[in-house]
Amino acid sequence: MPQMPRISSREAIRALERLGFEQVRQTGSHIVMKRETPESEIGCVIPVHRELKVGTLSGILKQAQVKVEEFIESL
Repeated sequence: MPQMPRISSREAIRALERLGFEQVRQTGSHIVMKRETPESEIGCVIPVHRELKVGTLSGILKQAQVKVEEFIESL
């Protein structure tokens, strides 16, 4: 498994948008993103920070059901 990149929340949002997610709403410093699939709707919450911690980014990718390799390619 490749190492998790150290990126900002804005870079993570752009990468998820390239993977088909769209911004639904923002509440305070958290952005909610969703993607429609044939089976269901997948959502994730991204805190707006200058740099996301590795564990936080890992949690976001688990919520979004996106593999690390796929995410890194979309950066």
